[in-house]
Amino acid sequence: MTKDRKSSSMTRMMTVLTVVCFLSGIILAAFHSLTAKPIADAMQRARVDAITMILPEFNNNPLEQQKEISLPGQSRPFNVYPAYENGRFTGAAVESYSMDGFSGEITVIYGFDADGNVSGYHVMSHAETPGLGAKMEEWFRMDEGHRSVIGLNPSTSDMTVSKDGGDIDGITAATISSRAFLKALSTAFEAFELYRKQENIQGQ
Repeated sequence: MTKDRKSSSMTRMMTVLTVVCFLSGIILAAFHSLTAKPIADAMQRARVDAITMILPEFNNNPLEQQKEISLPGQSRPFNVYPAYENGRFTGAAVESYSMDGFSGEITVIYGFDADGNVSGYHVMSHAETPGLGAKMEEWFRMDEGHRSVIGLNPSTSDMTVSKDGGDIDGITAATISSRAFLKALSTAFEAFELYRKQENIQGQ
């Protein structure tokens, strides 16, 4: 093959690669555009369901009254969804996170009653090991041993795993996931307390 033919062949290859990359970019952008809204809508529905499930009685719209709370040392703010019944503060849901899961970030919505007792929680997302860290959705509400965090108040209970001297039994063979879950709970409570302070809300 002559030098001119090699140059021409290389030019054609580069042209084809450029066109393929360009078309791939358009297809990916279109796919993202088509899927982004359905994914966001599904997450919002899951959020509404979680808030309804874990909060005490309320008749306001917690999502409409959502407030972002920033805490020192945290990479992003926490969403607080306050619950009121006939104008009386009954608690709040806090969307919290930890980057320290075994496989990365976990996101959990925790519910607190007006006094700061844990009223429930729902794991929104995680990448933990199936059968181990993934058990956190059920584990921390079980009555066995000292697993459940429901009804506990982070201001009076040590929300760390018993292996570290805390009050909570971690998931068997998934200590890292357990630590991440409880860390997210502790920071959620900090955000809850700061919200109460900012809104001048006293315990019931």
